[in-house]
Amino acid sequence: MKQLVIFDLDGTLLNTIADLAASTNYALSQNDFPTHDTTAYNFFVGNGINKLFERALPEGAKTEENIRRIRETFLPYYDKHYTDYSLPYPGITDLLASLRDRGIKLAVASNKYQSATQELVRHFFPKIPFEIVLGQREGIPVKPDPAIVNEVLNHTGIAKEATLYVGDSGVDMQTVLNSGVDGVGVTWGFRPRQEIETFAPKHIVDAPLDILSLL
Repeated sequence: MKQLVIFDLDGTLLNTIADLAASTNYALSQNDFPTHDTTAYNFFVGNGINKLFERALPEGAKTEENIRRIRETFLPYYDKHYTDYSLPYPGITDLLASLRDRGIKLAVASNKYQSATQELVRHFFPKIPFEIVLGQREGIPVKPDPAIVNEVLNHTGIAKEATLYVGDSGVDMQTVLNSGVDGVGVTWGFRPRQEIETFAPKHIVDAPLDILSLL
């Protein structure tokens, strides 16, 4: 019996790609760099925002200075616009409510920076009592390093064997392998099913409520 479900945020709980794309394109254009179609961002995200900016910058311009400039332009803009287009995936709110009602502990472990992770969860899931909501923070390695999962486990006191980790990308599935919890790859997110299958997670699901049968 599982007692804890840890969720990735972007591409798993929320479809945030349009707001991430619009905000990054704004930052790029303000700094005289070319922009990208929204679909390109499906493969730019997943490893934290500095890696997002590095991937979005053109070849020959992927310097620490340019990443810093894009970050400084992106953050205040995204903080005002991260709910313009973002929404929970269909079935997610029902899934979270069902898990809550069954007494399953819930947590979020994201590579999105901490303040935005907390605000998005608070905005879209106000009735869901997450045990802990963790994003990217200074000095804490990003996924696929297992540090963030271990922090959730330490906070909740739940054993690895009683935990499911749910995510949509290869980064998430590598996090599962590195942390030793059971993994659930979801096919509705940013990355193709084949990427998830490469890591052979214990479960792959096509709809949020399918997770209820894995408890």
